[in-house]
Amino acid sequence: MEAVNIRNRGVELSTVLDYKKDVFLSGNTLCADQSKAYKDILYCRTSKMGSHSLSCDSCGTVKVCYNSCRNRHCPKCQYIKQQVWVEKLKCRLLPVRYFHVVFTVPEFLRPLFYINQRFCYNLLFECSAKAVKRTALNPAFLGVETGCLSVLHTWGQSLNYHPHIHMLVPSGGLDTDGMQWIHAHKSFFVPVKALSAVFRGIFMEKLLEALRNNLLRIPDGQKDLYPDTNRLKNEAYAKPWNVHIKKTFRGAGQVVSYLGRYTHRVAISNSRILEADHETVRFRWKDYRDNRNKVMELPCTEFIRRFMQHILPNGFYKIRYFGILASANSNAKMDECFRLLKKTRLISFYRGLTTYEILGEIFGDEMFRCACCKKGRMVFVLPHGKGTDP
Repeated sequence: MEAVNIRNRGVELSTVLDYKKDVFLSGNTLCADQSKAYKDILYCRTSKMGSHSLSCDSCGTVKVCYNSCRNRHCPKCQYIKQQVWVEKLKCRLLPVRYFHVVFTVPEFLRPLFYINQRFCYNLLFECSAKAVKRTALNPAFLGVETGCLSVLHTWGQSLNYHPHIHMLVPSGGLDTDGMQWIHAHKSFFVPVKALSAVFRGIFMEKLLEALRNNLLRIPDGQKDLYPDTNRLKNEAYAKPWNVHIKKTFRGAGQVVSYLGRYTHRVAISNSRILEADHETVRFRWKDYRDNRNKVMELPCTEFIRRFMQHILPNGFYKIRYFGILASANSNAKMDECFRLLKKTRLISFYRGLTTYEILGEIFGDEMFRCACCKKGRMVFVLPHGKGTDP
């Protein structure tokens, strides 16, 4: 039996991690979550992750394949998850236009976010969703109850730390009586300045409350900022916070295709890494200041340091639903929304299918065609333990 190591021939993130593994894994450079992600990505689809056997149901040929790490930060393990999630989302989203809203926090808050990730990321989710809800409910704008699907990203194209929320918001919502669906204008949701001001106000109220209750660690370089409430407010209210509303999409189909590129994305994909050796890494990035694609070169250690900043806390949900899209409303309010829109809810095509059945649907039968007899189908027969070659 020949073990199959399914790796790309080009430079991968795991290649770069391997160059400096002794530096990052031998000391106290990484926290527990970062250390686990580092090892998972490094050993993905190698004998360290164990393996499984496939056997041809016609000629009996056996092939052994190394397992994926399934870590959500691994660029090789997200595609299938993304496809299944997108298929489920198609059946969940309302068949209306959508706005893409991006919420970003000011740069001075980033050190606080980094050392209080779980608390601050939760706060960013909560405050951005409340800002949308409160603004949409305002009778001067829409006067409706709406919802949103929010996705947390923590990086920019150059891998710098840049926490922000990508949000999809239906272009409309239920009226206050819940008896009618009110459509928003196709090019206008709510005034972006009003949304930004509401978001900032809600966030600062929650942040000041957390500081009063000593729920946050204060960055060493900002010991004088956060205890001084007036100074903190002056810093926060000096400039408008960056909230961006993009144009609507024509229905759930375009929305899902668009959002699929955001939900299961990791800080950098293997396709963006151009070259690497034991000292430097060159990768593609887009400079949004002039909308041009460029190439950046970083020392390996700096590249890895930047990537590891974006490892999320264990068990943290980076995709969340709020308002009428929340799971608590999936039966009552969502059913009513579909009824008012005169549309029928669908059931996910992948529901009840095994992993190999889903792979077959996505990639076709040829993926499991026996390379020996060209007729039989390779089927799962045996798992193997981790850390040993089959």
